[in-house]
Amino acid sequence: RHPERAVVVTLAMAAGPPPPLDPGSLPTFTDEGFTEKFLRKTRENPLVPFGCLCTVGILAYGILCFKKGNTRRSQLMMRARVLAQGFTIAAVVGGMMATTVKSRQ
Repeated sequence: RHPERAVVVTLAMAAGPPPPLDPGSLPTFTDEGFTEKFLRKTRENPLVPFGCLCTVGILAYGILCFKKGNTRRSQLMMRARVLAQGFTIAAVVGGMMATTVKSRQ
């Protein structure tokens, strides 16, 4: 039916079994807790936590202004929060792209 498959299977079988794996060539993974992983990720891309902190700070200040009745400042802070969120998303995407480029080298 599918002569191409028959040829591939025949060639694979003719090549013999694969060589045994050397345990030293396999990657090793360390057991990393939440704190260690958080600190490592922060060192790799410090703009993401900075953007998150800015977003939360602006949001908190905007809510405080809203409760005090300063609606003009509250609206300004909500717009600033959207900008801070955009900065954070751009930092995440930029960090992912940098990691991808770094891993390909």
